[in-house]
Amino acid sequence: MMNVIVPLLGGFIITAAFMPSLIRYFRARHEGQMIREEGPTWHEKKSGTPTMGGLLFIVAILVMTLASSWLLAPHHTLSTTWILLFILALYGGLGAWDDSIKLFHRQNEGLKAWQKLLGQIVGALILFWVYTHEKLPMALHIPGMGDWHMGGWYAVFAIIWLVGFSNAVNLSDGLDGLVSGLASISFAAYGVIAWHQMQMNIAIFCFAVVGSLLGFLIFNHKPAKIFMGDTGSLALGGALAAVSVLLHHELSLLWIGLVFVIETASVILQVASFKLTGKRIFLMSPIHHHFEMKGWSEWKIDLTFWGIGLITALTGLWVILPG
Repeated sequence: MMNVIVPLLGGFIITAAFMPSLIRYFRARHEGQMIREEGPTWHEKKSGTPTMGGLLFIVAILVMTLASSWLLAPHHTLSTTWILLFILALYGGLGAWDDSIKLFHRQNEGLKAWQKLLGQIVGALILFWVYTHEKLPMALHIPGMGDWHMGGWYAVFAIIWLVGFSNAVNLSDGLDGLVSGLASISFAAYGVIAWHQMQMNIAIFCFAVVGSLLGFLIFNHKPAKIFMGDTGSLALGGALAAVSVLLHHELSLLWIGLVFVIETASVILQVASFKLTGKRIFLMSPIHHHFEMKGWSEWKIDLTFWGIGLITALTGLWVILPG
């Protein structure tokens, strides 16, 4: 039980204690989020809200994962810990680079799409290299059917998985607190799976993420005092995909992270429909903006989406865990 409590509380305390200082720092430098013009008009009042809050919870996750792994799980392999922390830091760094361009140039566009994609692919390839070095299975687990051995094609899958879910979480980060809550639920589910598999280093990492995000949510719920930025959302998405790979329950993320999948699908469908027919399926995409345009409050959307995320996480655990 200490393997869960220490990283959970530690991540929460570090993030909650130091976030006010980070907010004051950004406000003093007048560095805040630039709201995109094509977004809902009522989001304009959020312009100037400090962003890049993901920097602090990433630091909290790194500190608590390393400290807890060393103290509480010294006999478990640390390779998985380093893989996860590397992906978290690399994707977080990529997001921070993107955010910093937006802040310094006072614009809503940061890195070019190909630059961001290249960085994400490099991270996925390094994950795959370490994965093969540790002689982990090159097989995709298909529920009810067993393992599909893919050989080198697993590298292609790993790239698609990490790039896809880092972007999916990034797309979902459009409302105060939405991703903070959804990611907390998803990582908690995988933390439980890791616990049952006796992969304590992964469990420690997952609960360090949960604690850090709950500490961040204190300042990120509506009305948000700070946003996580691409720094946080890209890091969380990449790490979530990496966790599902290391636990050998890759495809379960399509269900446990169903809201992220729906958010991404709404964007793909919207673009495809407009290009093919000239008509839009949704009032605005991603789909959380559609519900905003329908008159839903941010709190109503958050609570509804969190509820869906909780249901998919619990039912996913019910299917995966023995007994």
